[in-house]
Amino acid sequence: MLINLVPDFLAVLEADDRVSAYLAYFERHKALLTAYWDNYVLEPSGPHFDEVVQSTINANRDDLLTLLSRTDVVALARQAEEKVRTLLDIDVPYDVVLMVGVGAANAGELVVNGRGVAFVCLEHFTGVANPDTQGLGLDPELIPLWLAHELTHVVRYTSPSSRSDMRGFVEDAGGYYSYWETGRQASLRELLVNEGLAVHVSRAVSPGHAAWEYFGFARKQYARVREVEPVLHRALVSDGDRAALGLRLRYLSGGMSDEARTVERTVLPERAGYFLGARMVEAAISARGYAWATRASVHELATVNEPVMERPRLTIVG
Repeated sequence: MLINLVPDFLAVLEADDRVSAYLAYFERHKALLTAYWDNYVLEPSGPHFDEVVQSTINANRDDLLTLLSRTDVVALARQAEEKVRTLLDIDVPYDVVLMVGVGAANAGELVVNGRGVAFVCLEHFTGVANPDTQGLGLDPELIPLWLAHELTHVVRYTSPSSRSDMRGFVEDAGGYYSYWETGRQASLRELLVNEGLAVHVSRAVSPGHAAWEYFGFARKQYARVREVEPVLHRALVSDGDRAALGLRLRYLSGGMSDEARTVERTVLPERAGYFLGARMVEAAISARGYAWATRASVHELATVNEPVMERPRLTIVG
């Protein structure tokens, strides 16, 4: 189901008392927005929550309004969803949510009461960086790419035919996905292939972008990741079967210090694990297809995909 929360958010901005209107908006969509805040922002209560709400409701939104006047974001989302549904042979109910976030993730995945959710926060896709909203200024044409990425996670976490560890962790948590708890429970190898599969699906669904955009990299960052690829593969040997939140943050998160990202005296670029994960699943996708690979266990993927060290086949466009 496609859920468009943007009109509800715009109504908040039109209210005489924006704070009360935002809190009412939050209550109407509490399960979804609580999961969004818990996973990607902070606990939705207390003074820090109040501060973020204030900055969100008072930010300049000219770029967002321009985006909505020029781009049919609903059509973009529906087209991407249909392509992913066909490519992955989706066999489970899910929601696609268009929303205005609070400047955190540009897109993400959730599972709420057992139902998977792929969301996109439109403040990041206006084509204009906005310091008021922390909007990244991404081109709206990237919306299908990121929706495809997040829907891949939804299938891996919730499909009845998924053999991934992530599905088991979500089920054990009562049908709830926590970035933080799965980061503590899942092996680094599971977390890497989870992102790598999503990168490949996004390339298949939304081709033609620069190679680095599928990883959320800048061009120089992409070049640097390719340079340190041998270090990443060696690190996988020692770290791959370990589970620790610090490993998820080191390889797959932004905002970590150079010290936290240092391996073999090499400072890894932020989110370098997205590239490594994509390399790890290339052979499995080629041999068995996207739908099978997305649902496969780490062991199944490994039996198909022997480690490779040659330069990647990801083509630079532009």
